[in-house]
Amino acid sequence: MPSVGGSDAPPLIGVLALQGDFEAHGRVLARLGARVREVRVVADLDGLAGLVIPGGESTTITLGVEREGLAEPIAALVREGLPVFGSCAGLIMLDHEHLGLMDIRAERNAFGRQVRSFEADLELAGVSGGPMRAIFIRAPWIAEHGPDVEVLADLDGHPVAAREGRMLAVAFHSEIAGDDRLHELLLDWARELAAAGVSWVTPESTGESVSE
Repeated sequence: MPSVGGSDAPPLIGVLALQGDFEAHGRVLARLGARVREVRVVADLDGLAGLVIPGGESTTITLGVEREGLAEPIAALVREGLPVFGSCAGLIMLDHEHLGLMDIRAERNAFGRQVRSFEADLELAGVSGGPMRAIFIRAPWIAEHGPDVEVLADLDGHPVAAREGRMLAVAFHSEIAGDDRLHELLLDWARELAAAGVSWVTPESTGESVSE
């Protein structure tokens, strides 16, 4: 059974690398001291302490996830507590109509097409350090959410950052804005679980869902 890692080991964070800006997330995580693995097939999920689903084209990412048989293994791991951070298209992937992990429904391209891209300074509840520079590129927003979802920030009355347990979803790109605080939050969750001795294996590897 692969271990998430001991308290002294840098956490191993996977970045879904089927399409999109996965390399930018990898650079941030490496800068923060994490070990980084690009996730393209089910075997790449083994031993992860957390997962990032990056921005990109949600339709293309969905097709890649289906092609590689990643949907159920990812869903099983996250439902059992694997920390996950979805950015822009990653927020869409976490919603009811895609991986079905967060109790949200995303509205695609909610702020308009790419020519309507913009930047804004947002205060995120529970994230210290002042406003966060957020870059919105063909960004979604959260059109609906359930009672267990905590909205961390909204823009023009529309939720653009939310948390449910150890799942974090934002409609913007922080990985290209030079602000590492969201990745640091993911790493904090990963370290907490590693210190508690939690470990995961992928369902396909064992025939079971997840083990601790």
